[in-house]
Amino acid sequence: MLKKLRITFAVFFWLGITLLLLDFTGVLHLWLGWMAKIQFLPAVMAANVGIIVLLVLLTLVFGRVYCSVICPLGVFQDGVAALHHRPRKHKRPYHYKKENKWLRYGIWALFVILLLVGLQALAAILAPYSAWGRIVQNLFQPVALWLNNWFAGMAERAGSYAFYEHVVWLRSPPTLIVAATTLVLVIVLAWRGGRDYCNNICPVGTTLGFLSRFAMFRPMINKDKCKNCKACEHACKASCIDLGTHSIDHSRCVTCFNCLDTCRFGALKYRFAWKNAKAEPATPDDGRRAFLTGTALVIGAAAVKAQEKKTDGGFAPIKDKTIPEREVPVTPPGSKSIKDFYRRCTACQLCVAQCPNNVLRPSDNLDRFMQPEMSFERGYCRPECTRCSEICPSGAIRPITREEKTRYHVGIASINRELCVAEKGTSCGNCARHCPVGAITMVETEGGLSVPTVDPAFCIGCGACENLCPVRPISAITVNGRYDHLSD
Repeated sequence: MLKKLRITFAVFFWLGITLLLLDFTGVLHLWLGWMAKIQFLPAVMAANVGIIVLLVLLTLVFGRVYCSVICPLGVFQDGVAALHHRPRKHKRPYHYKKENKWLRYGIWALFVILLLVGLQALAAILAPYSAWGRIVQNLFQPVALWLNNWFAGMAERAGSYAFYEHVVWLRSPPTLIVAATTLVLVIVLAWRGGRDYCNNICPVGTTLGFLSRFAMFRPMINKDKCKNCKACEHACKASCIDLGTHSIDHSRCVTCFNCLDTCRFGALKYRFAWKNAKAEPATPDDGRRAFLTGTALVIGAAAVKAQEKKTDGGFAPIKDKTIPEREVPVTPPGSKSIKDFYRRCTACQLCVAQCPNNVLRPSDNLDRFMQPEMSFERGYCRPECTRCSEICPSGAIRPITREEKTRYHVGIASINRELCVAEKGTSCGNCARHCPVGAITMVETEGGLSVPTVDPAFCIGCGACENLCPVRPISAITVNGRYDHLSD
């Protein structure tokens, strides 16, 4: 029964987070955005004390329920392992393995050091939620968009516009390579060893492992009832049950309840395990009640906490725009500053996946690798859009209203006079006409030319001028980021 409950909750969380990352309509974050905010690393980076305390207490009471229910990468590994072992009916898919301390704690120490020295972009490679976000956004979302576009084409032929097409484009080849490599690594490890990734590589799993050693409720072995059949040991995907000593390494146990489901002699119970570890539970329902209570607590409290933040007209082909060299990267409105944004961002790609204007893309720069930055080749940051600020789980992009968005001056436009067609006598003014804040005006020169001029005091860095500039492949106007974003 406990296993079925765990699987039910795990599927609920996994589907919710995956659909949130796949969503290109901007609707699901209103109902599912809280699922991203209760992920461990985003909560830490956002200094979300309520969620952090909740996850710590959940682990201290019920063990590593987070890893088996809430973490999408952990649930995905369970699915891969199940596909491998169930169809073949393996009798002994797993066996006990000693803890690989050097690898486990070495990677954890490296992760902590990267965070402390400010290399969040590299630390995010190891973070499970961030890894799943990159996998979904880079590998699965394009497939979903292609399917959507196919349905849109079929619907249009039938005279219906229930679907509309979306552009499918490669935002960052290096990030795609990292996502694909991570996916292959996770699948191989889960296929061969169940939860090897969680217990040897994942820093979040290691962190929660420190706490789960002292969990109030744990699977416990009754030596008197145990027949040493090793059914539980062979079912343990964490490889943490040692029947030679009748012990369980609770720092690696992910509370999946596989062992309870296979024991035919009642020797394994999920029960209260402090001090009186040898005592039997009063009733078999105690474990189920504890698990249900804990999971319901997470769902309810997290949801409440999250709601608090609530062709050019002719026949000539048009060249695609290319990314200009920016002196300073541009980060989204809602980020307090360049430094604060990159310090908090976990590179989970949720904002990239949800951006309706195709402005956000993962960075290829090594010092902020895979963390998002704004680029305006395919769109610009529309004044009425605040979606990235609504869904960011780590606090890198703060929740803002449409009115507050104009206070964030994330960049400033500069004009390349050598490329500007107005400087060459062509009547243009496209940048001035489309600037939403009136920061660009056309000024007449002594030679009678009408050329654009940027007022730095008004420019907010939305990129409308750069995106709509007719000059290609490099726009005649480029937006460079500002280090501090809040205007006086």
